[in-house]
Amino acid sequence: MQEKKTGFRALLEILIISSRLGLSSFGGPVAHLGYFHNEYIRRRKWLDEKSYADLVALCQCLPGPASSQVGIGIGVMRAGVLGGIVSFIGFTLPSVIALIVFALILQGLDVADAGWIHGLKIVAVAVVAHAILGMAQKLTPDVKRKTVALLALVATLLWQTAFTQVGVILAAAVLGFLLYKQHRDTEDADIRVPISKGFATVCLSLFFGLLILLPILREVTAIDWIAMFDSFYRSGSLVFGGGHVVLPLLEREFVPTGWLSEEAFLAGYGAAQAVPGPLFTFAAYLGAVMNGWAGGLLATAAIFLPAFLLIFGALPFWDALRRNPKIKGALMGVNAAVIGILISAFYHPIFTSSILAPIDFAFAAILFSMLVYWKLPPWIVVLTGAIGGSLIALI
Repeated sequence: MQEKKTGFRALLEILIISSRLGLSSFGGPVAHLGYFHNEYIRRRKWLDEKSYADLVALCQCLPGPASSQVGIGIGVMRAGVLGGIVSFIGFTLPSVIALIVFALILQGLDVADAGWIHGLKIVAVAVVAHAILGMAQKLTPDVKRKTVALLALVATLLWQTAFTQVGVILAAAVLGFLLYKQHRDTEDADIRVPISKGFATVCLSLFFGLLILLPILREVTAIDWIAMFDSFYRSGSLVFGGGHVVLPLLEREFVPTGWLSEEAFLAGYGAAQAVPGPLFTFAAYLGAVMNGWAGGLLATAAIFLPAFLLIFGALPFWDALRRNPKIKGALMGVNAAVIGILISAFYHPIFTSSILAPIDFAFAAILFSMLVYWKLPPWIVVLTGAIGGSLIALI
């Protein structure tokens, strides 16, 4: 792995790279993992393949926005708690700003069906395919792990519920433990998580404490901003499966109660599809509709706070577990299952919502070749996808 930098230089490096990803990472959480893999693992080698896969598996098990938590985790392992915060800011701020602007001046704009948006969805197909192929070569090298990945793929495609992924990962951990309990792995990753277990315990305590305390404060005070914070915090705390799953929760919290109209909610959903970065930033749009730019920032802080508390709280214990010889077999099974889960998510919704005609598949093949064989920078691939999508819409 690449030698770590320290202090301001490390934070500046994280901010620049995560901001570039935040401006170009279209396609949803699985696509984000592909962009992260290409930038942080393939190009910069900040983590090895096993550590990245372990981190992805951990974040799949935690409630909240998995791709954002992976980005925070990479920042933490690069430069501590501040590194995680800076990584989050760089990746998230572009879409937060864009969605607040949409809320304030462009609520009536229909962007969901724009040609360039379709082109960016096709870019996501190429990026995710590339990431899955690279990770599968490393994490499913034998027939046993290929079989675990296949079972995970079948299960997550046939039973698409919020808790299926967690159940599949737990089952894969048991299978991995049984299949590889005698396995001796000489390739031990050298990863340092610069967070103490005491700090981690405080973060986990705060996560559960706020979950209990905020609804009580809401009832006692009847203050609007506390009610807003509580609704967004609970939505960010209780969701497994990423941004699309949080949308029904947010709609239940705000539309029936009269905070905003159904039309405004759906307009914001269209805008959220048009911007890069995590779909959880949809909260910035909702907050801005309800209480201006300050409401947008408050909503963003509230919905992402659980992700911070959980990843800060879990990382130190995760690192200790992954080094335990008894746990390594379980992690081998989990990592194989993650490949199956990623292939499942690659098919639906990424492939099914992006490849609608033969010309789409042909364009995806061109973009894949640009990324994999011609080794062009991802921003060129993204720009080509946007232009190509606009041209395809004219045909």
